[in-house]
Amino acid sequence: MNGLKGRRELKHAITKADCHLLRKNLQNFMRLDPHGLDGKYLIRSVYFDNFDNKILRQKTEGFYHRDKFRARLYDLDTDFINLEKKSKRNNLTYKQKCRLSAREYERIRSGDIHWMSGDSRDILRDLYVQMTLFQIKPTTVVDYEREVFIYEYGNVRVTFDSNVKTSYRDTDFLNPELIMVDALDPDCVILEIKFDEFLPDIIKQLLSIIDTRKTAFSKYQLSRRYG
Repeated sequence: MNGLKGRRELKHAITKADCHLLRKNLQNFMRLDPHGLDGKYLIRSVYFDNFDNKILRQKTEGFYHRDKFRARLYDLDTDFINLEKKSKRNNLTYKQKCRLSAREYERIRSGDIHWMSGDSRDILRDLYVQMTLFQIKPTTVVDYEREVFIYEYGNVRVTFDSNVKTSYRDTDFLNPELIMVDALDPDCVILEIKFDEFLPDIIKQLLSIIDTRKTAFSKYQLSRRYG
């Protein structure tokens, strides 16, 4: 994909008790993400889809070649927003991103998109094509708390995502008072392992201490279970 390096992603649903056990073991070998407070931060994303749920259906049906767009901010800081394009090609995941202003998001949300066709940012032009051809648009907001551990060999990131909430169909992404409701069992944590070519043996051993099952759901998929 135009020189981009693909990454591998594994996802598991685990209990909070298993999360606590695994966290204690990981902290002896991995470092916390320095960008978060004690390695933790709040992530808010707004996902794009269309009236026919094209993106959701591709995920649910397990398409090996698919793209999705989302805007993302951290700790509700609307001064730093990324527009991201996440692509799945067979078993590899690719991600591209660019900065997006709050005003630009609101223009996109309102359907004012013609300016995007000539923008210098590749992802915005790609999004314009998708919005024009398939009528995708901001569909739902998802909030969750993320804790990140980093291991430099193999470029490994182990993340724990909890307190996943959804806005259903409200796309007021920039509103800190946006009403959110739970989308995940409170005792459930989403464990994600991301790495390049290989997963080091020490990380495999640490992960093997808990009972995991590979899961196909995404946080966007979770958020759309009820609407």
